[in-house]
Amino acid sequence: MAKYTDKQRLEAVKAYRKGTGGLRATAEAQGVQVDSLRKWVAGYSALGVAGVVTKKRSNYDLEFKLEALRRVRDEGISCRQAAALFDIRRLDQVAEWRRLYAVHGAAALQPGWKEEQTKMSKTPHQRDDGDLLVDDQRSREELLRDLQQLRMEVAYLKKTQALARAKTRSARERTLIVLELRPHFPLAGLLQTAGLARSSFYYQQKALEASDKHGDLKVRIRDIFNRHRGRYGYRRITAELKRQSLGVNHKTVQKLMVAMQLKSLVRPKRYKAFDGAVSETAPNHLQRDFKAEQPNEKWVTDVTEFKVNNRKLYLSPVMDLFNREIVSYEIAERPLPTMIESMLTKAFYRLGPSEKPMLHSDQGWQYRMPAFRKRLQENRLVQSMSRRGNCLDNAAMESFFGTLKCELFYIDEFESVEILKGAIHDYIHYYNVDRIKLGLGGLSPVEYRMQAAAALA
Repeated sequence: MAKYTDKQRLEAVKAYRKGTGGLRATAEAQGVQVDSLRKWVAGYSALGVAGVVTKKRSNYDLEFKLEALRRVRDEGISCRQAAALFDIRRLDQVAEWRRLYAVHGAAALQPGWKEEQTKMSKTPHQRDDGDLLVDDQRSREELLRDLQQLRMEVAYLKKTQALARAKTRSARERTLIVLELRPHFPLAGLLQTAGLARSSFYYQQKALEASDKHGDLKVRIRDIFNRHRGRYGYRRITAELKRQSLGVNHKTVQKLMVAMQLKSLVRPKRYKAFDGAVSETAPNHLQRDFKAEQPNEKWVTDVTEFKVNNRKLYLSPVMDLFNREIVSYEIAERPLPTMIESMLTKAFYRLGPSEKPMLHSDQGWQYRMPAFRKRLQENRLVQSMSRRGNCLDNAAMESFFGTLKCELFYIDEFESVEILKGAIHDYIHYYNVDRIKLGLGGLSPVEYRMQAAAALA
């Protein structure tokens, strides 16, 4: 392993703590190994600068080693974490102490124990073969007993998350853990590990059997869960119970599985949005203020999709928030930039020399393109965008799409996208000219605009 100066170590740790890169990127930039940087960072977090700079060789006494092992056992930390916490520079040192302690006990942690064992193995001695067999058999039984005890403690720790925390648990909770582990370990050892008296255990067990109305259901749930090796969640287990002619609500199954700490081992399938770098976006100037005092003051736009016989059709309209009129729109079978360009060109024809509306949209790729932003700047339009993944910021446009699909697309059957395209043209004309809106005083969008213009004249 390469040797590094204290200055190199501190500079690498400070570079990592700035947060400009991960461990691997920082290690490459500083010219150090990743494992070494990981160890220095852990040492700095535990002891500050003293955990990073070069340390003189230390001889650890028995109490120091036992304290490190106790922290590993009681707090559930790893051996590497304990090494960083106690400023032990060899990352595998605590793990080696734990192996020696598990096999030979505390005597193996005494300073000089390895040398004594080496000398003893080289010293010639004669013993009776019968004594050797008895000693070997006894040591093997002790090892097996210690191994069983360690396994039992680990299993109990997994259920309680930490032995120190388990001491604060109620007798009822500890009894539930013991009952769950009883098929795998001796009862006496479990009660000793849990710190539970035998009389208390039987009392709590009797109380649980008397009050648990879902006892039989829990047995069935656990049986199904174990039979399928943890692949089933509460929905599949509910379906399996119904196949066994046992009608039970899925919420009850979920509640009981949480109580029994049964969770599907299959990773949940969650939607994850793209977290990478995106092109420039505009602020949300609209701020959900969907009211306009005059025409061509606030516009909103978006793109929606239709599907007919495995073919898709896209609609891109611009709506004026003053009267909810569709100012312009474009229909295409592919959502190309040319569709947005054509829609903008039609919308700009509606503007007077002094009109500079705000155009609000979501953060779609069409609206983040440099060409789109440039056209808005050339025509002096203010661009506004919804917050990421928040459709409510463009609720007026989403409401129009819902109305269009409910009143046209969902109630009729279309044999082709060509027929649907003609129907959309007809509907938008009907929506602007004939369809009245209660929010506009029982007038259509065009009638409302004309009435407002007449009032100003």
